[in-house]
Amino acid sequence: MKIFKEGMMVLANLNPQAKAYLEMFYQIPLLQTLEPQTVRDMFAQAPPVEVELAPLAKIEDRLIPVGDDAEINVRIYTPEGQGPFPLFVYYHGGGWVLGDLEIADASCRMIANRTERVVVSVDYRLAPEYKFPIPVQDSYAALQWVYENATSINGNVSNIVVGGDSAGGNLSAVVSMMARDRKGPNISAQVLIYPVTDLGYDTDSYLEFAEGFGLDRDLMIWFGDYYINNELDSKNIYVAPLLAEDLNSLPPAFVVTAEFDVLRDEGKAYAKRLKEAGGKVESYTEPGLVHGYFTNMAVFPEQIKVTISKIARFLNGVKSEQVHLTNRP
Repeated sequence: MKIFKEGMMVLANLNPQAKAYLEMFYQIPLLQTLEPQTVRDMFAQAPPVEVELAPLAKIEDRLIPVGDDAEINVRIYTPEGQGPFPLFVYYHGGGWVLGDLEIADASCRMIANRTERVVVSVDYRLAPEYKFPIPVQDSYAALQWVYENATSINGNVSNIVVGGDSAGGNLSAVVSMMARDRKGPNISAQVLIYPVTDLGYDTDSYLEFAEGFGLDRDLMIWFGDYYINNELDSKNIYVAPLLAEDLNSLPPAFVVTAEFDVLRDEGKAYAKRLKEAGGKVESYTEPGLVHGYFTNMAVFPEQIKVTISKIARFLNGVKSEQVHLTNRP
């Protein structure tokens, strides 16, 4: 298995930490050759790694209802200060198949600390046990819960942001569309970190980084096939928001992509579509980085700090604009 392409330009541009990460990643079996529960068990048995944990006032786990007598976990990160704080509903990555509250814990702590928002991290149910649309329904139900219970978590219900990485970025984009289509809750902004926006697997970045960059094309297909029920689902706009004809009236968007990532081009394409629909959009590509960096505090702490600083600036700008519009005569 090639770790990365043997091109001088690629080797020169790939971040040193990304190279080291890929060397480690490909020492384990290819995930797409295993069953989902086997992969989950393998990750659960990995020894814990000490990472930097941003200081916060409080962290609390809660069970919340999501309909049909089902419940899911959320983890609430409260920054230091008086509040009420603006809110950030976070959806973790893992291809809708892997991941839990722990995978994004250090990054969510840092988001809460640096954006001075209460972060609510959502442990939506996973495929293939719970295929589409259940992860989407859980994600929207969690947003509704935050809206309805903002006061109890010292949150400001008038300023709710949704965001997430990879499949969580997909869920953030989809929840933003659902909130528009269902007339609420109102979302102030969406933060999409290397989001899945399509299940076509055929962009230039899919071809260029198909093997050896962490999220192999075959692995992404493995995730997608476990998530959807049939080919028709792959065309559903709540699976593939890039296919939506109407992207009007969506929240301001901050879209981050990674340079060496199969999902790079569809993330950039979604940002472009949002902008063409008249939305406020800021997008950029993190140079030298690979998919998954944002929740890997052990390997990419400085890069995560940079990304979160940019997110904080964007959200402060959105907040300032909203205040300005509210105060207009």
